[in-house]
Amino acid sequence: MRKILILGGTRFFGKKLVELLIEEQNDITIATRGKTADSFGHSVKRLQLDRTDTAALSEALGSNAFDVVYDNICYNPQEAEDAVKLFTGRTGKYIVTSSLSVYPFGEPCKVEGEFDPYRYPLPEVHATQVDYAEGKRLVEAVFFQKAAFPGAAVRFPIVLGHDDYTRRLHFHVEHILQGLPIGIPNLNAKMSFIHSDEAASFLAWLGHSNLVGPVNACSHGQLTIRELISLITQTTGKKANIVTESEEAHSSPFGVPDSWYMDTTKAEAAGFAFKQLSEWMPNLIKEIAIKL
Repeated sequence: MRKILILGGTRFFGKKLVELLIEEQNDITIATRGKTADSFGHSVKRLQLDRTDTAALSEALGSNAFDVVYDNICYNPQEAEDAVKLFTGRTGKYIVTSSLSVYPFGEPCKVEGEFDPYRYPLPEVHATQVDYAEGKRLVEAVFFQKAAFPGAAVRFPIVLGHDDYTRRLHFHVEHILQGLPIGIPNLNAKMSFIHSDEAASFLAWLGHSNLVGPVNACSHGQLTIRELISLITQTTGKKANIVTESEEAHSSPFGVPDSWYMDTTKAEAAGFAFKQLSEWMPNLIKEIAIKL
């Protein structure tokens, strides 16, 4: 039985990851702030704390060591620095959730080598505030340049699901149903996506795999924003009101200036089989439309 720690595991794909690990009968500990209730019952141990409070995390962990640590809530380099110090000598593998955001917009399809965290410059002192994309670049750089334990950084694109608390796909379905304008600067931009179920499955698989380093994870295929809007209009029978500029409240969460999609050859060569985007996107749109 493996001992597993999950930082952030009570909502969206983190919750689904915990459920998969419970099915595998692992010894699971989740560390969260306790703001979101969970349904795991006695199947997990719980540490209620803020992961940014390093002293509290260290005290709560005590002398415990883990076969695998999943970190779904590491957003800035100082949190990564603290994790490197805290988990040295007490984990067999550290898996941090990263993002497609480490890559710039535009062609071609993004491969892992386009952003190299092993050589990315690290400042002597970390800024207290960094944007999301730069935060993820620096998080990867800290782990891969400073950690003595093996690790992987999973570069997910936008993760979708009916339980997506950010409601990014919901936004588009709602706006089309209500006839509201949607601000989209480039309808021809191609994007990668992954379902929350598949994201959780990949993380669970990665915990068993020897794969390390940065790794892209997304469903096969891409959709242009135009194609995505077309799927929604076909499902709802409503016409979309697309504008190139809009108020922030009506700006698409998918409104990227240029194509932004990934290659998954590395993960597939290691043995993971991704689903086709067409297998789940139309059904997810239908599920969301029915419930609105």
